[in-house]
Amino acid sequence: MDFKKVMFSGEIYNPDNGDILEEQRAYNELLFDLNQLRPTQIKQQEEKLKQLLGHYGKGSYIQLPLYANWGCHTHFGKNCYANFNLTLVDDAPIYIGDDVMFGPNVTLSAGTHPIDPEARKKHLQYNQSITIADNVWIGANVVVMPGVTIGENSVIGAGSVVTRDIPANVVAVGSPCRVLRDITEADKIVKQDL
Repeated sequence: MDFKKVMFSGEIYNPDNGDILEEQRAYNELLFDLNQLRPTQIKQQEEKLKQLLGHYGKGSYIQLPLYANWGCHTHFGKNCYANFNLTLVDDAPIYIGDDVMFGPNVTLSAGTHPIDPEARKKHLQYNQSITIADNVWIGANVVVMPGVTIGENSVIGAGSVVTRDIPANVVAVGSPCRVLRDITEADKIVKQDL
């Protein structure tokens, strides 16, 4: 059975499989080694991130510590910045565009469990991909839930729980996260000395 195909299908499955756990532990070991590096070991951090992640775009920077179920299912575009304690529940792919910024303590959770208590007793789960488009800013302590897409240029306010898609070019906040307003010309910084 191709467990990656099952994991990415959106169907309910049991993750307690020896083959899948063995592969996952190899990525967990890489992640552990990454988080032991000193702040001055920038080149080594970048090398480990390229080994760990599905893609790590040029000019991106992740402030350690980083947490991930896998790591290899997460794809970072170029020039991204993630503050400390980014958590990737990447049991399905997580796609992050270019120029995306994450505040501290952000969780991207592509994996989830059934509401049915009997199914949860069996440790069943299902996964849905997350997509974050280019130039999105996600504030501190935000949780992005399975299956969510956030459109380009949007801003997600600190502490939000994003349970459904957010369109492009908006400011969205709250739990559950809702569009507050469009990003407009009034938001542009016009000082010439910046």
